[in-house]
Amino acid sequence: MSRQSYIFTSESVSEGHPDKVCDRISDTIVDLYLARDAEARVACETLCTTNRIVLAGEVRCSCPIDNDEIEQAAREAVHDIGYEQEGFHWKHAALENYLHEQSTDIAMGVDAAGNKDEGAGDQGIMFGYATRETPELMPAPLQYAHRILRDMAKARKADTSLGLEPDAKSQVTLAYENGKPVRATSVVVSTQHREGLTPADVREIVRPFVEAVLPAGWMCPEEEFYVNPTGNFVIGGPDGDCGLTGRKIIVDTYGGAAPHGGGAFSGKDPTKVDRSAAYIARYLAKNVVAADLADRCTIQLSYAIGVAKPLSIYVDTHGTGRCDEARLEKVLGEAVDLSPRGIRERLGLNRPIYARTAAYGHFGRTPDADGGFSWERTDLADELKSLAG
Repeated sequence: MSRQSYIFTSESVSEGHPDKVCDRISDTIVDLYLARDAEARVACETLCTTNRIVLAGEVRCSCPIDNDEIEQAAREAVHDIGYEQEGFHWKHAALENYLHEQSTDIAMGVDAAGNKDEGAGDQGIMFGYATRETPELMPAPLQYAHRILRDMAKARKADTSLGLEPDAKSQVTLAYENGKPVRATSVVVSTQHREGLTPADVREIVRPFVEAVLPAGWMCPEEEFYVNPTGNFVIGGPDGDCGLTGRKIIVDTYGGAAPHGGGAFSGKDPTKVDRSAAYIARYLAKNVVAADLADRCTIQLSYAIGVAKPLSIYVDTHGTGRCDEARLEKVLGEAVDLSPRGIRERLGLNRPIYARTAAYGHFGRTPDADGGFSWERTDLADELKSLAG
């Protein structure tokens, strides 16, 4: 039997965190290509450091995009985040572009040809998860950690006199009783700020954002409320720490409450199952819970490069299921085409919808009218109820 009383922690990082700056740039390049060609192939990695941005990877597009347009898109992404600092400035940072044509060997294995359906862009395992802890069916510690930083970022952009800068991290620790979160035991927020603000100033700037996100009565003890524990945080972002695409995979997913297959999402077009299969796994897990077939659900999918069908479908409802897990595995495989093409068509993934996913989590978000976050829909729940009997 799983533990019912425990303490669990998840962290988030803001859009101005160095790794998230890189994720945002990489996903902006994905969107740039998909807006030009829905079948474009993109694998874009970004490195950021003091006043320098480096792009590298592989692309294929029926309408080639020149270096000036790529550079402009990258700079606009940094500008939107809010970096106009001496050590990292959207306009003045040097930018190097090493994107090149996709390998023909990879293209041969992935593309559809003759009687061969389009195959997965790589081998790997992908996980999806859902839980009743929050209305979004996400783990509560992560959802609260995301919301604190997202609200701070909105306020920073709306009111420059607040004194906050783009780089920030949060960490929320919750106590669970009878398997449900009941209160925060500690909260950590570290945020970059303007020169001249004292630690006490920053603490009181941050406090209302935390109190507004946590449910009433859940605020941690004052001695467990940590804001900028090191004292000063003026130098931040890529000037303070080198950033790379794909280093915040637990922040991007479930905050450690569920397994992770190891593959990052940002910078990859949806033929890469690291991304698309993780999205469909979340979609399936969320719909299982939304259908009241379980209170918690973990789903694993696996693929081989160049092969269309998944090699395995695994379901774990953690003892909360109201349907046999083996039956659920069969039902999910019948309800949804889990080939790479089937996933993209089901979720409408061949669209420029990815830059918005680069910060504050790929899951637990509200589906957008243009198809963004389509994997958060619960439109499969009724069908699953029927199929599961």
